[in-house]
Amino acid sequence: MNNKHIRLTVILLAVVAIALSSGPILKIGGDDYVAVVAATVKTDSPQDRPITSLRDLNNAFIEIASEVKPTVVTVFTEKTLRLRQNPFLMNPFLDFFYGPDQRQQPEQEFRQQGLGSGVVIESDGKILTNHHVIAEADSIFVRTFDGKRYVASVLGSDPKTDIAVIEIEARDLPIIKVGNSDNLKVGELVMAVGSPMSENLAYTVTQGIVSATGRSNIGLADYEDFIQTDAAINPGNSGGALVNLDGELVGINSAIVSRSGGFQGIGFAVPSNMAVSVMNSLLANGKVIRGWLGVLIQDLDEALAEAMGVEVNNGALVGDVVSDSPAGRAGLEPGDVIVAMNDKEITNSAQLRNSVAATPPGTEVDFDIIRDGDRKRFTVELGELPSDVASTGTRQGLEDLLGFDVSNLTVDLARRYNLNPNLTGVVVTGIDQASAAFRSGLREGDVIFSVNRKRIETVNDFSQRFENAQKGDSVLLRIYRNENTFFLAFTL
Repeated sequence: MNNKHIRLTVILLAVVAIALSSGPILKIGGDDYVAVVAATVKTDSPQDRPITSLRDLNNAFIEIASEVKPTVVTVFTEKTLRLRQNPFLMNPFLDFFYGPDQRQQPEQEFRQQGLGSGVVIESDGKILTNHHVIAEADSIFVRTFDGKRYVASVLGSDPKTDIAVIEIEARDLPIIKVGNSDNLKVGELVMAVGSPMSENLAYTVTQGIVSATGRSNIGLADYEDFIQTDAAINPGNSGGALVNLDGELVGINSAIVSRSGGFQGIGFAVPSNMAVSVMNSLLANGKVIRGWLGVLIQDLDEALAEAMGVEVNNGALVGDVVSDSPAGRAGLEPGDVIVAMNDKEITNSAQLRNSVAATPPGTEVDFDIIRDGDRKRFTVELGELPSDVASTGTRQGLEDLLGFDVSNLTVDLARRYNLNPNLTGVVVTGIDQASAAFRSGLREGDVIFSVNRKRIETVNDFSQRFENAQKGDSVLLRIYRNENTFFLAFTL
């Protein structure tokens, strides 16, 4: 035996010795290296079994998928659109030749169909999905894993988190296990289950990792705390399940970032903790009840952090304090930097906003702030966020009725739309291009000063102006855009 064979023999013996001391036996036979399990620990959960080969890992994924798929449903929606057949004939210049009565064309109805996913959260037929999946739908249908089709009704919907709860008349449905999304770690393996692209692709399972947690300022919802994943998510996956290796729901898949419209490795899911909290509030109260501090906040850049005497990405800067608000009564002031809430570090404004919103009104909360270089603590009894009613039942929400969304003008929004932050009014943050408001000329980034000649300053004022609004009502808005002020009108 030459020296090369002796060295190889010693190495192989060492590998066998290590394998024997660590549990499963590595058996060397013939010309191949074959891994075999000498003793297998029997457990009820595939996630807890020792992984000693690629086949074991493969089988674990198979069992998790088979456990989760029956809890996921396909959601179908239908919406009636009324459009005029020939838009050319709506050109007002043709009035000169034909007169307005000659160019009027009758409206035609078209059926627009949508596809999404949902997750069975209670065995009596309650299902979690996305708000945008069922928004404005005239009818909703659900197909369960066993192929049965049901008519669904909306129990509650919250556009601010993009979460909705629908219900079907079914019993003893398999339900998904709900996990604690706060425990997710970047790099953790996750699986996405849903119905991408087509109902023929229902119950598609994809696998990836948690790319990031706490993603915000993406522009998808008002309250953003997204889980980012590279598990393949495509149109139709919205409302489906993102699960961990325990087969537990950790997120509701909601959106993708894509230049092509398809999968590019950047998907977002609403954390399960946020989704379940919104669901419970909708079911118990008919709306989402959120805590309210009463401050306008912004993130700190390097220059602001240096001026305020704090570290970059550490805290939320108070730009203004609402008069007679919980923060105002407790003594918070513009220029304060909130660095902790109940001893938990605050790193940015989105985190603070989400944390306050998730805390029940009436709760006393300790806030640590930096003021003039000194750290101080204030105890604040949170109030209830005004005019934060989510649409319930099958009744259209205000945003659905108008065809656009508005928000209070914050420093962040003023920066986004290049506006003077001292303007008083509400800013249009999203608009449906098929809406009457869009056809009349309203655009995202417009600031609305008045509704039907009545001045507005906040979203609360704006909502009150439409308290009794119905389809067919006329609306007159006074708009600010590009340093110009003008009126526009449309019919709901």
